[in-house]
Amino acid sequence: MHFTIVLPAGIVGARSSAVRQKIVATREQGLRKLRTLFFVCVVGSVVACSDNNSPNVLPEGFSYLSQLDSSIQQDMRYLGTNNFLGRPVAGYEAGECILTDPAAEALVLVQEAVTTLGYSLKVYDCFRPQRAVDDFVQWAADPLDDVMRTSYYPEVPKDELFSRGYIASQSGHSRGSTVDLTLVPLGTTVPVADPLSRQFDCRASQSERFPDNSIDMGTGYDCFDLRSHTDDIAVGAEVLQRRHLLRDLMEVAGFSNYEQEWWHYTLNDEPFPDQYFDFPVR
Repeated sequence: MHFTIVLPAGIVGARSSAVRQKIVATREQGLRKLRTLFFVCVVGSVVACSDNNSPNVLPEGFSYLSQLDSSIQQDMRYLGTNNFLGRPVAGYEAGECILTDPAAEALVLVQEAVTTLGYSLKVYDCFRPQRAVDDFVQWAADPLDDVMRTSYYPEVPKDELFSRGYIASQSGHSRGSTVDLTLVPLGTTVPVADPLSRQFDCRASQSERFPDNSIDMGTGYDCFDLRSHTDDIAVGAEVLQRRHLLRDLMEVAGFSNYEQEWWHYTLNDEPFPDQYFDFPVR
């Protein structure tokens, strides 16, 4: 199933300005709630504010996004075969989005805003263990392992993926405040399809790419190509408008976009700017 949405004229103007104001106001409300919770936990009972019954205890400062907002869709690509390796990636044991607390809280605010426009956020990847990044490095060193070339890097030589900035030996995702995401129409679900059944060119028209309930962003997720650059004019004005809407909303919430990937955002005030974590996603 495919969805093509043409945004109404002015949605990035007056209407998105109202949405920006909503994000800012909601963010201030959230900060007030957090201050209140902090006061209760510190002055009252720390035990009462902790989640000792959770089966998967995360490092301090991290949260499961689904526990903060279950309405945000999760399509965690590195758990399965629908990724540029064509297989599960080391370190992914569950389809869960894990983020630092401030990054997760900021996404909740964005979700509240985008739903007023008829969309939901959908995340493809969140915290990425260092062992997953190491898996990417090992994969890149094998020139014969190119089963997903057409689907993800049709014009970029595999040995240039590092030099061109598409993958790296250290990733901001491993710091916990970077997220890959898109917008999907409210009420839609992730289509079920086999990524290994045939080659899906990530640069093709939406009907020819791998099925995704994302609004048309011009390329598929993780498409290593110039067309994935956020401001690439080759994708056309309507696609640029959609990309810029996502960027505007994310920037108001305190994120910055990586200009080579329309889906990639990092929280500006990330709590662990120099620390790379390696706990499994489970």
